[in-house]
Amino acid sequence: MAEHKVFCVKLKKELPGLDEPPFDTELGQKVYDNVSLEAWKGWTEFCKMLLNEYRLQPWTPQAQQFLVEQMEQFFFGEGSALPSEFVPPSH
Repeated sequence: MAEHKVFCVKLKKELPGLDEPPFDTELGQKVYDNVSLEAWKGWTEFCKMLLNEYRLQPWTPQAQQFLVEQMEQFFFGEGSALPSEFVPPSH
């Protein structure tokens, strides 16, 4: 089976994509068609930070809706907004 390649909206280059849509929705298909595996890994890390910063319970509909909105911003919008109190780790 040929590798699924996408022109990644986040990283602006052609890269391997996800093996399948991350969820069975229009957004899931859009992610599958436009987001690379590398960018998806970046999103999952960012998602963990959001869950921690906002103390979200990921099984609640409110948290799921919030994360979907953030994901759309992260990949297809202006970029997801960092929590106002978020301080990036200094290296």
